[in-house]
Amino acid sequence: MIGSAAVHDDVEQRVLLALLAMQRLPWEQGVAAHAAADLGRQDLLWLLAREAVVRRAPAGPLANVEDVGIVNGAAAGESVLWLAEQTGSDEDRGALAGQLDWILRTAPRAPDGTIFHIKGTEQVWVDSVYMVVPLLMATGHADAAMAQLDGHRRRLHDDASGLWSHIWDEPSGRLERAAHWGSGNGWVAAGLARALRADAAAPYRDALVEQVRGVIDACLGWRRADGLFHDVVDDASTFVETNLAQMLAYSILTGVADRWLERGWIEVGRDLRRAAAAKVDEHGLVQGACGAPHFDHSGTSAEAQAFFLMAAASERRALAP
Repeated sequence: MIGSAAVHDDVEQRVLLALLAMQRLPWEQGVAAHAAADLGRQDLLWLLAREAVVRRAPAGPLANVEDVGIVNGAAAGESVLWLAEQTGSDEDRGALAGQLDWILRTAPRAPDGTIFHIKGTEQVWVDSVYMVVPLLMATGHADAAMAQLDGHRRRLHDDASGLWSHIWDEPSGRLERAAHWGSGNGWVAAGLARALRADAAAPYRDALVEQVRGVIDACLGWRRADGLFHDVVDDASTFVETNLAQMLAYSILTGVADRWLERGWIEVGRDLRRAAAAKVDEHGLVQGACGAPHFDHSGTSAEAQAFFLMAAASERRALAP
């Protein structure tokens, strides 16, 4: 699923350069590679995927430059899948196989198979939906992808609001962080939009579309007059945050382009893009995002840079005849 649109203007070029200048943890390497793929930058995609292979852990996780994450390296898996198809090398195929074996079989998980997010804990995080579900779909493991989605949903989805909570603690059987974190809801929307692009998702299309539309609708109900959202979507005391608007724009415009959302949604996606684009500074940094390294304040992040570019590419796909 490589895009055909290159960087189109000076703002996108600055955003891309800023992304490449940032230090990146495993999931950030993965989402940077997603941006390269969606932009049709196969030269950059090759380099990002290759580094994910070089940095793989002996146990299997790709792009392993930190020790605490269980699933984050899987975000780089789609790029390594593409790389292995291009090179046919045993090393690249083996790196992908190792990552899949980790996710499917050996990583720590709950008794029902739902994978944990952080080493040394038994916690299920909403972020994992993006890290795991698209890769499993892209590699043909559709049943496993849906099992992970269902396990996360049972623990984290708030049926009353339609929003997703952040963290579940398995030993206590309760939410560790019940907050409806904007970025977490964005990870779900974007992850399902990305998963729907895989051929293996076809038998589950209706269920996936229902879920992604549910989280999009729930988030949009909390959109501010300036087009953005609060960091905790339904808590106006938290800071105004930029990246959820980009993540939803990506999801909506992908849905229009891939025809699981009606064309009438295109202006919603474009308006979300415009609201976020107003936060890009002269250096190409998307300001006001849930900020690295701890994601507990307004700042900048590699994922915000990547989603600016991914939303731009999806807009061009949605507008194409």
